[in-house]
Amino acid sequence: MYSIRIRAFRAIEDIHLCEQFMNGHREVLQIFGITEITSANTEWFFNPNAYVIIAESVESGKIVGGARIHIVGGTQPLPIEDAIGKMDPHIYKLVEEHGKKGSGELCGLWNAREVAGMGISTMLTRAAIALAIQLNLSTLFVICAERTYQNIFKDQGFEIIPSLGDHGAFYYPKSDMVAVALIINDLRTLPNATNADRIKIMDMKNNPNQRKTEDGPKDEFDVNYNLLVKQS
Repeated sequence: MYSIRIRAFRAIEDIHLCEQFMNGHREVLQIFGITEITSANTEWFFNPNAYVIIAESVESGKIVGGARIHIVGGTQPLPIEDAIGKMDPHIYKLVEEHGKKGSGELCGLWNAREVAGMGISTMLTRAAIALAIQLNLSTLFVICAERTYQNIFKDQGFEIIPSLGDHGAFYYPKSDMVAVALIINDLRTLPNATNADRIKIMDMKNNPNQRKTEDGPKDEFDVNYNLLVKQS
């Protein structure tokens, strides 16, 4: 059985791990010919409102995937603001309004090529949403490819934001790629998540440090979760 660790930490507390995360993310983006994406930079290493989730192979110790949560009010705008602000400046006001009650963005989601199709990105997304709840956020943004929305984010409670772009759609990060802007409007109850996803997310929120067997599309995983973080 394939074994992984999924753990969270505050970015400023481990710059070395941030660098490993970034290198893995860039390698994946290069496979798809993407050289510029707003979440793929190093500025967040020093953002006190950035939190990182990594998936590590227990056998090799290699980081095989990751995601991040950025909270409104850090040292930089949310990546979604940088990504689509020039195309639709309404995103700035939307983030500002949600930020008053505690909001952030799930960004930088990736998995290594050698574990593609194994469901690790889905596990990371659930972990990231659970972390956002732990951080007392009320809402959570994300911008992602249309296929990722259908395959992962829709089941986990994200909705398209129709007031942005072309009914939520943008040509991003390249002119031949379409991305959609999404939000979870109620992290407390996750009303639009499937029942199965809601149960798993809330279990991780209530038990951030646990070990369990997860079902992936291809096989089962032994997963050791460590999602309890130090907050600012």
